[in-house]
Amino acid sequence: MLPYFLFTLLFCTLVVQNPASPCQSEEAMQFDFWVGKWQLTWPGGQGGTSKEQFGTGTNEITKILGSCVVRENFASPQTQFNGESYSVYNPAKKVWQQTWIDNSGAYLLFEGEFAEGKMILRTKPVETNGKTIVSRMVFENITQDSLDWNWQRSVDGGINWTDLWTIHYKRIE
Repeated sequence: MLPYFLFTLLFCTLVVQNPASPCQSEEAMQFDFWVGKWQLTWPGGQGGTSKEQFGTGTNEITKILGSCVVRENFASPQTQFNGESYSVYNPAKKVWQQTWIDNSGAYLLFEGEFAEGKMILRTKPVETNGKTIVSRMVFENITQDSLDWNWQRSVDGGINWTDLWTIHYKRIE
Protein backbone atom coordinates (compact mmCIF):
# COMPACT_ATOMS: atom_id res chain seq x y z
CA MET A 1 0.00 0.00 0.00
CA LEU A 2 2.86 2.39 0.81
CA PRO A 3 4.38 2.09 -2.70
CA TYR A 4 0.98 2.87 -4.25
CA PHE A 5 0.60 5.91 -1.97
CA LEU A 6 4.10 7.19 -2.85
CA PHE A 7 3.46 6.70 -6.56
CA THR A 8 0.17 8.61 -6.32
CA LEU A 9 1.81 11.41 -4.35
CA LEU A 10 4.65 11.70 -6.88
CA PHE A 11 2.23 11.65 -9.81
CA CYS A 12 0.03 14.38 -8.29
CA THR A 13 3.07 16.50 -7.51
CA LEU A 14 4.27 16.29 -11.12
CA VAL A 15 0.83 17.12 -12.52
CA VAL A 16 0.37 20.13 -10.24
CA GLN A 17 3.80 21.61 -10.93
CA ASN A 18 3.80 24.40 -13.48
CA PRO A 19 7.02 23.97 -15.44
CA ALA A 20 8.79 27.11 -16.58
CA SER A 21 7.79 28.18 -20.05
CA PRO A 22 10.47 27.55 -22.64
CA CYS A 23 9.72 31.07 -23.83
CA GLN A 24 10.97 32.61 -20.58
CA SER A 25 14.62 31.74 -21.12
CA GLU A 26 17.14 34.55 -21.40
CA GLU A 27 17.62 33.80 -25.11
CA ALA A 28 13.87 33.76 -25.79
CA MET A 29 13.60 37.28 -24.39
CA GLN A 30 16.41 38.81 -26.49
CA PHE A 31 13.89 40.45 -28.83
CA ASP A 32 11.96 42.11 -25.98
CA PHE A 33 13.71 45.43 -26.72
CA TRP A 34 11.53 45.62 -29.85
CA VAL A 35 8.17 45.15 -28.10
CA GLY A 36 6.06 48.33 -28.13
CA LYS A 37 4.63 50.95 -30.47
CA TRP A 38 7.10 52.83 -32.65
CA GLN A 39 7.16 55.87 -34.93
CA LEU A 40 9.41 55.23 -37.94
CA THR A 41 11.33 57.58 -40.22
CA TRP A 42 13.71 56.93 -43.10
CA PRO A 43 15.61 58.92 -45.73
CA GLY A 44 14.01 59.85 -49.04
CA GLY A 45 14.55 57.42 -51.89
CA GLN A 46 14.20 54.37 -49.64
CA GLY A 47 11.24 52.19 -48.75
CA GLY A 48 9.04 53.39 -51.60
CA THR A 49 9.55 57.14 -51.14
CA SER A 50 10.83 59.69 -53.63
CA LYS A 51 14.30 61.16 -53.10
CA GLU A 52 12.73 64.45 -51.95
CA GLN A 53 10.38 62.90 -49.41
CA PHE A 54 11.30 61.37 -46.04
CA GLY A 55 9.49 58.14 -45.30
CA THR A 56 7.26 57.60 -42.28
CA GLY A 57 5.40 54.72 -40.76
CA THR A 58 4.53 52.88 -37.58
CA ASN A 59 5.40 49.49 -36.21
CA GLU A 60 3.60 47.75 -33.37
CA ILE A 61 5.42 44.81 -31.83
CA THR A 62 3.63 42.45 -29.44
CA LYS A 63 4.28 39.09 -27.84
CA ILE A 64 1.62 36.47 -28.54
CA LEU A 65 0.96 32.77 -28.01
CA GLY A 66 2.07 32.64 -24.40
CA SER A 67 4.83 35.20 -25.06
CA CYS A 68 6.57 32.67 -27.31
CA VAL A 69 6.13 34.63 -30.55
CA VAL A 70 7.12 38.22 -31.35
CA ARG A 71 4.56 39.66 -33.79
CA GLU A 72 5.34 42.72 -35.93
CA ASN A 73 2.69 44.88 -37.61
CA PHE A 74 4.39 47.40 -39.95
CA ALA A 75 2.39 50.12 -41.71
CA SER A 76 3.34 53.02 -43.93
CA PRO A 77 0.15 54.81 -45.04
CA GLN A 78 2.41 57.18 -46.98
CA THR A 79 3.65 54.39 -49.29
CA GLN A 80 0.71 52.01 -48.74
CA PHE A 81 3.18 49.32 -47.72
CA ASN A 82 2.10 46.96 -44.93
CA GLY A 83 3.67 43.83 -43.56
CA GLU A 84 3.83 41.44 -40.65
CA SER A 85 6.49 39.24 -39.20
CA TYR A 86 6.50 36.43 -36.69
CA SER A 87 9.71 35.71 -34.79
CA VAL A 88 10.48 32.87 -32.42
CA TYR A 89 13.57 31.62 -30.64
CA ASN A 90 14.40 28.04 -31.59
CA PRO A 91 16.26 26.52 -28.61
CA ALA A 92 17.14 23.34 -30.52
CA LYS A 93 19.04 25.32 -33.17
CA LYS A 94 19.96 28.19 -30.81
CA VAL A 95 18.79 30.78 -33.35
CA TRP A 96 16.02 33.27 -33.91
CA GLN A 97 13.74 32.48 -36.83
CA GLN A 98 11.48 35.02 -38.52
CA THR A 99 8.85 34.83 -41.24
CA TRP A 100 7.99 38.10 -43.04
CA ILE A 101 4.91 38.59 -45.25
CA ASP A 102 3.60 41.78 -46.84
CA ASN A 103 1.07 43.30 -49.21
CA SER A 104 3.49 43.07 -52.16
CA GLY A 105 3.29 39.28 -51.89
CA ALA A 106 6.72 38.88 -50.31
CA TYR A 107 7.43 35.86 -48.13
CA LEU A 108 10.89 35.86 -46.55
CA LEU A 109 12.54 33.56 -44.03
CA PHE A 110 15.33 34.70 -41.73
CA GLU A 111 17.60 33.16 -39.12
CA GLY A 112 20.00 34.88 -36.81
CA GLU A 113 21.10 35.82 -33.35
CA PHE A 114 21.53 38.59 -30.83
CA ALA A 115 25.21 39.28 -30.20
CA GLU A 116 27.32 42.28 -29.21
CA GLY A 117 24.25 44.47 -28.73
CA LYS A 118 22.80 43.77 -32.19
CA MET A 119 20.08 41.49 -33.52
CA ILE A 120 21.07 40.27 -36.98
CA LEU A 121 18.73 38.09 -39.05
CA ARG A 122 19.77 36.76 -42.50
CA THR A 123 18.19 35.05 -45.47
CA LYS A 124 19.76 31.94 -46.93
CA PRO A 125 22.25 32.65 -49.73
CA VAL A 126 20.86 32.51 -53.28
CA GLU A 127 23.01 32.03 -56.38
CA THR A 128 22.06 34.50 -59.14
CA ASN A 129 24.11 35.17 -62.28
CA GLY A 130 27.27 33.91 -60.62
CA LYS A 131 26.77 36.01 -57.48
CA THR A 132 25.89 34.79 -54.02
CA ILE A 133 23.17 37.14 -52.76
CA VAL A 134 22.28 37.36 -49.08
CA SER A 135 19.94 39.84 -47.39
CA ARG A 136 19.90 40.72 -43.74
CA MET A 137 18.31 43.05 -41.24
CA VAL A 138 20.36 44.59 -38.47
CA PHE A 139 18.84 46.06 -35.30
CA GLU A 140 21.45 48.28 -33.65
CA ASN A 141 22.00 51.38 -31.50
CA ILE A 142 19.33 49.90 -29.24
CA THR A 143 18.14 52.01 -26.30
CA GLN A 144 14.92 52.01 -24.27
CA ASP A 145 13.33 54.63 -26.56
CA SER A 146 14.99 54.22 -29.95
CA LEU A 147 16.87 51.92 -32.30
CA ASP A 148 18.11 51.78 -35.87
CA TRP A 149 17.13 49.09 -38.35
CA ASN A 150 19.06 48.44 -41.55
CA TRP A 151 18.02 46.30 -44.50
CA GLN A 152 21.21 45.24 -46.23
CA ARG A 153 22.26 43.15 -49.18
CA SER A 154 25.48 41.37 -50.05
CA VAL A 155 26.35 40.16 -53.55
CA ASP A 156 29.53 38.37 -52.42
CA GLY A 157 28.12 35.87 -49.95
CA GLY A 158 28.14 38.16 -46.92
CA ILE A 159 31.62 39.68 -47.09
CA ASN A 160 30.50 43.23 -47.96
CA TRP A 161 27.10 44.78 -47.21
CA THR A 162 25.16 47.65 -48.80
CA ASP A 163 22.38 49.51 -46.97
CA LEU A 164 19.13 49.44 -48.96
CA TRP A 165 16.74 50.81 -46.35
CA THR A 166 17.59 52.42 -43.01
CA ILE A 167 14.83 53.11 -40.52
CA HIS A 168 15.06 55.04 -37.27
CA TYR A 169 12.63 53.86 -34.59
CA LYS A 170 11.33 56.20 -31.87
CA ARG A 171 9.17 54.66 -29.15
CA ILE A 172 5.57 55.91 -28.87
CA GLU A 173 4.58 53.49 -26.08
